[in-house]
Amino acid sequence: MGNRRTRNLLSLVKASAPGKIILFGEHAVVYNRPALAVPVTQVHVDVEILDSPRVGILIHSPGIDLHAELNSLSSAHPIALVILKVFKLCGISQTPDLAINILSTIPVASGLGSGAAVSVALIRALSSYLLHSLSDNEINSLAFEVEKLHHGTPSGIDNTVITYNKPVYFIKGQPIETFKVGRSFTIVIGDTGISALTKESVGDVRSLWLRDTVSFENYFNEIAQIALIGRRSIESGKTELLGELMDQNHALLQNLTVSSPELDKLVEAARTAGALGAKLSGGGRGGNMIALVEQAKAESVADALISAGAKRTIITEISQEGMSQG
Repeated sequence: MGNRRTRNLLSLVKASAPGKIILFGEHAVVYNRPALAVPVTQVHVDVEILDSPRVGILIHSPGIDLHAELNSLSSAHPIALVILKVFKLCGISQTPDLAINILSTIPVASGLGSGAAVSVALIRALSSYLLHSLSDNEINSLAFEVEKLHHGTPSGIDNTVITYNKPVYFIKGQPIETFKVGRSFTIVIGDTGISALTKESVGDVRSLWLRDTVSFENYFNEIAQIALIGRRSIESGKTELLGELMDQNHALLQNLTVSSPELDKLVEAARTAGALGAKLSGGGRGGNMIALVEQAKAESVADALISAGAKRTIITEISQEGMSQG
């Protein structure tokens, strides 16, 4: 089985990956405009791998009600694809006997990067189990291949933010840039509880773009300017400017038809409760919205979101040191 050293039965390997939110630039990022995104460590995927006395690979992922042998899954299944790609990259020809347990606190199809987080955590756990160290670049490339199954034409931002676990300024096909946070700021995330596949909203936007390319290119250019100004505001510590930028970005996403009545209701509730600005985050049509708040108002804005129909909220602080729980 390649160069893997012998392990004792029930050897245990663990790996984790955070969620993510997009601050600015979703959808436009698919068309080579910049986006800003940050990791959210309050939600995460944990993967553990044990040697198994049973023949083959048994996968348990209760969050998606998956309890199956690897060989019973299509090779195009995202989890199967991760496993097979890691085996190929690590030069494993003989399938080991293992049990893989995947536990996630990231809601599926909510814009928090659930699929990419599963891929990254699983790649890290498997490569560690196989005693084959992979670089972040290799992990990111593998996770991006799997994202194509989830999203059709992915931007690559989910896998990038989650792999590197840092705030990222991202332009598709260009070198990754992490950006500095000049002053900490607080974000409240509100979950509509509605699952929405990014692949579908991306496809719908593409159809509309093909029909009215000039208008949609103008929308994308405006979103690109917002992302650029947003980065400069964060780096310079002028984070109070982000609220107005969020409001502008949300209006443009409404023009792209990727908002929804539920998202609009939560955005308006956050603003009414004192948020400095708010917008949907991610693919839209459901999933999450985000609001920029003064730290002292975070709990009251979160309460207002619950009252307006949010199924859950997360308060997170974005700081130079990374993400910390609020």
